[in-house]
Amino acid sequence: MTMTARSFAVIITLASLLATAPATAQEIITLPTEDRPLTPDFEELYRVGSVSGADWEQFGNVRRVGFDGAGRLYVFDNQADRVTVVGPDGEFLWAFGRSGEGPGEFRNADGLAVMRDGRAVLADAGHRAYHIFGADGTFERMVRMAPEPGAVIITDLLPDPGGEAIFSAVGAQTLSASGITRGSNGRHTSRPVERITITGEEAQKDTVAEGWLPPGRIRPVKVFGPRILVGVLPDGSVAFADSTAYAIKIARPGAGVWRILKRPFHPIPVTNRVIEAETERRIRTYEEQGVPAIVLNGVNVNARSPREQVESDFDLFGFFDEVSIVRGLRTGWNGEIWVRRHGEEPGDDVGPIDVLTMAGRYLGTYPAGEVAWPAAFGPDGLVAFIERDEMDVRSVVVKRLRRR
Repeated sequence: MTMTARSFAVIITLASLLATAPATAQEIITLPTEDRPLTPDFEELYRVGSVSGADWEQFGNVRRVGFDGAGRLYVFDNQADRVTVVGPDGEFLWAFGRSGEGPGEFRNADGLAVMRDGRAVLADAGHRAYHIFGADGTFERMVRMAPEPGAVIITDLLPDPGGEAIFSAVGAQTLSASGITRGSNGRHTSRPVERITITGEEAQKDTVAEGWLPPGRIRPVKVFGPRILVGVLPDGSVAFADSTAYAIKIARPGAGVWRILKRPFHPIPVTNRVIEAETERRIRTYEEQGVPAIVLNGVNVNARSPREQVESDFDLFGFFDEVSIVRGLRTGWNGEIWVRRHGEEPGDDVGPIDVLTMAGRYLGTYPAGEVAWPAAFGPDGLVAFIERDEMDVRSVVVKRLRRR
């Protein structure tokens, strides 16, 4: 059988197209522009954390919380280096963790990932390892962090529903660090979302998706600049935001980004007027809450005025050229994605909260200020919120979101 020149050319063209085609097509779903208001419908179940409560609930600093599959609440107090486990009715069950040098003892622990089966994982920059505790709070083992040069930087730990790994993102909000070089990009050319397998003696990292790294430093993020925000979905995919636009990307291990959820909002350009407004907003905040302390040998050496502190902040961070829309992202056990936008002022993080589904449906929006930002979701509609009173004492409130 002979082949004509034209047939041969067609075959070559098809082969070329197949070779250059992306392995996974990205589905882009554009969601409505107009907000559809949601009415908050939460049933409060219990609250824990009080200076006048039982000894076990006198928390020093509630850092992170999480739920297991039985609906138990895990509260990590990084001031006391302790995790407290609370039952579905708000009763104390057990606590684990303490400061120290040995296995299961914390040198500089932060972050908390609670697995469905009740195991808990905490990262420890001092040990350069992950502590793994069993479902009854018993210490099981330590897993060495993947060897990397330079600083150990701990960001949020997110549990894989399968229980064999945790997720984290380079460039996300730093919880704690050891030996950090401020402002250094190091070897990073992106802000990868990573899946960290913890089944062996040493953690193994795999990149799920490459988050966009804006020009300049990976830390600290410029004022108004895009944060890398990540949540884990029930099937082990991740939802994340990495740009100034409203674009929620969904990526799957081994496949990368395969779906993008967009709302047609446009970022605001950063002008002199925007900078002046943000300056005055931050000054008001410092006047109300006080200038952050810088403690050396037990003495606060930060004597700056609110205006001086704001100017120092801006010198350190610098400004991005437009205002990021997305300020927060959380994912629920049922596949919902909660997205918090900026408020009326560009620098206000407490804006409306959109509720989306991983399938690409827009369910509606909680208007700004009507619903607090969730600290963690759990099974059967459980939601935990971290609250502060006028004395800056933190408590955890657990509610159930009634089905819509």
